[in-house]
Amino acid sequence: MAASASSKLPNIPQADLDSFAEHLQKSKRILAVLGAGLSASSGLPTFRGAGGLWRQHDATQLATPEAFEADPGLVWQFYSYRRHMALNVNPNPAHFALAELARKRDGFLTISQNVDGLSQRANHPRDKLHLLHGSLYDVRCTSFYCRHVETNNFTDPIVPALAIPTEDDAVATSAFQAREREHQQHGASTSINGGPRELDISDIDVALPDLPVDALPHCPKCHNGLLRPGVVWFGEMLPGATLDTINDWIEAGPIDLCMVIGTSSKVYPAAGYAMEARVKGARVAVINIDKGDEPGGGLMQGDWFFQGDAAVVVPEILKSVIGEIGQEGRMVGQSNI
Repeated sequence: MAASASSKLPNIPQADLDSFAEHLQKSKRILAVLGAGLSASSGLPTFRGAGGLWRQHDATQLATPEAFEADPGLVWQFYSYRRHMALNVNPNPAHFALAELARKRDGFLTISQNVDGLSQRANHPRDKLHLLHGSLYDVRCTSFYCRHVETNNFTDPIVPALAIPTEDDAVATSAFQAREREHQQHGASTSINGGPRELDISDIDVALPDLPVDALPHCPKCHNGLLRPGVVWFGEMLPGATLDTINDWIEAGPIDLCMVIGTSSKVYPAAGYAMEARVKGARVAVINIDKGDEPGGGLMQGDWFFQGDAAVVVPEILKSVIGEIGQEGRMVGQSNI
């Protein structure tokens, strides 16, 4: 009999947990499709829907080649902010659980729509992790004649001019400073670890410097081209080699299980992979806080919907195969060496 998941998931029927664990244990080829909800559990904003503003800008309007051409300084400040935010949170237990499953199952493929680098930092095997939208920590030269690419560049800030300003930098506007004085009068902390507190540059009341192009990241190879974030912007093609690898894996044989984790299943091609896996025989398990987020075609008899925080649900439903994941992401009982 399959080992049942623990009572950490009291709102999910035990019969569903047991039937999933039984199916997981016998599944050989498993597909996982990841969305922003997975990283939201680590404390990252999703920039989706009504909350998708950065300062007064629609975040999606900054994620375009046209925006970068018009104001590369502003776009780099937006992406430097996102890099900094992601580096200041940790992969959550779901990231570590999926990485462990990838080590336990040769026939496991993960497709991620996330650009935050948290799966990589959880040591998810790279040959089993395919990034549809690139990574904040990859950069490439914009020069037509230069093909320079850097991967996993976690330098923060990537150049000094993109450092997040602190209260000592005196770049805040008077409106921001007045609000901060009021917060201080009510006992709000103004420093982190005794040092100057970083300003939240997503707040429009914090002034942004106008950065000259010379201060932005430049290509170390050609020395002329600007570097840009290695993410897929709106209006750009998804990486062809990545799509080919995913499609080849899907076509290689029957698929036993498809897990759809933390995604609204509205953006294609990611939204269509659950249906493709179902055609290859897969049962589908959705892990999401929002009950309305189901993959195309909806759920069918024999599928599962596990409603809740991915950071809690994923380690629990996988533990019959991977064991217990601690809060720090290590296997329970695992050495720190």
